[in-house]
Amino acid sequence: MENMGLRLDKVTIALGDHDLLEVDCAIAPGEVLTIMGPSGSGKSTLLSFVAGSIDPAFRASGRIVCAGRDLTGLPPQERHAGILFQDALLFPHMSVGGNILFAIPAAERGRARRRSLAEAALADVGLAGFYSRDPATLSGGQKARVALARVLASHPSMLLLDEPFSRLDADLRGRTRDLVFAAVRARRLPALLVTHDEADAAAAGGPVIRISA
Repeated sequence: MENMGLRLDKVTIALGDHDLLEVDCAIAPGEVLTIMGPSGSGKSTLLSFVAGSIDPAFRASGRIVCAGRDLTGLPPQERHAGILFQDALLFPHMSVGGNILFAIPAAERGRARRRSLAEAALADVGLAGFYSRDPATLSGGQKARVALARVLASHPSMLLLDEPFSRLDADLRGRTRDLVFAAVRARRLPALLVTHDEADAAAAGGPVIRISA
């Protein structure tokens, strides 16, 4: 089971001479590991290291292994990490469907085939019929759903969740995280969640690592 999940093997994040955090754990397929801690504790930097885009101001060591592949030395585009941020970050010059098409792997060929995949991805998050909509016309919750559909359409090997629910009101927050965590379980994706919110950690249902200041 571990070989098919995500392994953070003695990963450390440091800034200058100061060690911010150390993580040594395995995340099983369909499991969410939650990292909690104050701002500046290195949580988001850990996600950047896993994704392959860490700020050079930080030092990182250790290995990242996903589905049996050592990702540590690979560029970001070869790691197949799906990332959700605080903001949906939809492309404003593209339709909702265009945003999804952008993420679908190039190996999926043919205009009709790609559109069918995009429409199915939207239907999976409860947005059937939204293909031609302008992102500017969407509510915050709808934008979050499109962001999730776009990430899942890229066929990620893992999900990195950088406080993706923090900009939503309480009701939308609960519904959106239920949708995200259901997708994690259904697709058997290992997921790493960074949050300040205890309710997020409880909803994730997996192990929690708490980082001190």
